[in-house]
Amino acid sequence: MSLIDVARGTSPLVLGLPHTGTDIPADCLERLNATGRAIADTDWHIHRLYDGLVDGPTTVRTRVHRYVIDVNRAPSDESLYPGQNTTGLCPLTDFDGRPLYLDGQEPDAAEIARRRSLYHAPYHAALRAELDRVKAIHGFAVLYDCHSIRSHIPFLFDGTLPDFNIGTNLGATCDRAIEQAVLDLCQAAPGYSAILNGRFKGGWTTRHYGHPDEGLHAIQMELAQSTYMQQSPPWTYDAARADRMRASLKTILETLSAWRPR
Repeated sequence: MSLIDVARGTSPLVLGLPHTGTDIPADCLERLNATGRAIADTDWHIHRLYDGLVDGPTTVRTRVHRYVIDVNRAPSDESLYPGQNTTGLCPLTDFDGRPLYLDGQEPDAAEIARRRSLYHAPYHAALRAELDRVKAIHGFAVLYDCHSIRSHIPFLFDGTLPDFNIGTNLGATCDRAIEQAVLDLCQAAPGYSAILNGRFKGGWTTRHYGHPDEGLHAIQMELAQSTYMQQSPPWTYDAARADRMRASLKTILETLSAWRPR
């Protein structure tokens, strides 16, 4: 069975879903301790939250959990945020800094290379193929990378995270009009807070594919999970809160789908 799900659309918009998967192959699962097996750092329900909001987008999703390999990290595993706590290509700790593996079972270089070949490369091959296909149709493509995270994680950031966290690597990954339009919509959304290029400036996916001079625009949205779900086990989807958030996300995706370069 394929570990990558692709749904081809006709609009310029491509949705990346790198962290919603919960599958852990048996040979990886047996290495994990109880913390690792709890998969707490999933972008829970994000594929459900975005489903059906707008006509015609392409979606690319991996079913593999980020604890196996994080497809939003560079294959070389260099840090996106030097000097700050973060997690790597094959994470050894969770977002609270707790070990994920049984003693002595952490992946070595050969195991990391194996996972990169089996799970990381196919996701990005699929994503690149769809971005190229969409660009061939429209002359450009807009990648919107869908993420979420708990709103309070002292190991990663101080205080409480804003509701909308927009990342464009300081404006480098998309047309400024896209960045401004998304920021304006988030700031205008009643009852929500928003920040541009705060703690999250866009992961490797956004930075790797975002080349506006080549007609490839990328923007990351990191949502605080408090906006649509219970932030502790069993990580329940909150339909009332989610429907309110979906209304704002629908406006954002409609705007991106209708955007055209000038």
